[in-house]
Amino acid sequence: MKIIYRLAQIISYQYFKIFHRIEISGLENIPAQGSFILACNHASFFDPPAIGCKIPRNLHYFARSSLFRGPLGFLIKNLNSIPVNRDQLDLGTLRTILRILKNGDPILVFPEGTRSQKGKLQEAQKGLGLLVVKSGASVIPARISGTNEVLGKGMIFPRLGRKVELRLGKEIHKNQLIDTDVIKERYQNISDKVMSEISLL
Repeated sequence: MKIIYRLAQIISYQYFKIFHRIEISGLENIPAQGSFILACNHASFFDPPAIGCKIPRNLHYFARSSLFRGPLGFLIKNLNSIPVNRDQLDLGTLRTILRILKNGDPILVFPEGTRSQKGKLQEAQKGLGLLVVKSGASVIPARISGTNEVLGKGMIFPRLGRKVELRLGKEIHKNQLIDTDVIKERYQNISDKVMSEISLL
């Protein structure tokens, strides 16, 4: 784990603990080694730092490719960010993700693909299912709540004092997600199963 990344974790956790009374449960479900996909709902730009601030692994994130410029680009690159073009999973991005997972590192994925308006769960996109099939990685479902009230869509400044909670579920292995009888909608079916697990947290 890079020093910059670890320092960012410490600062992020202190911020969320002091100003948003963050509560995190299920950390015991995070494997000590090996790759996995951390799949979480998405309600705010604050979700990535809130989710990753106590995960004891070298978690990787997605970020718009346009941000990888200048000092900001240097910073987010050292925070394990993966450049994506308008949130589309193109071939180059897919290869990068598969390489990261093959190396034994985890990644954070938002199955919904975009932030929700009011923190409510949305339908999953098929991208998560594609990653599961191509990588063979297991999935850990997670649900975050409160970040939409801290910095939801349309908000410029965060609201201090609003509580944030993160719940991490148990690891789901590939063979538990792939239905061998379903071929046509396999990717979507996997994403839907994970989204269902997230809704139960």
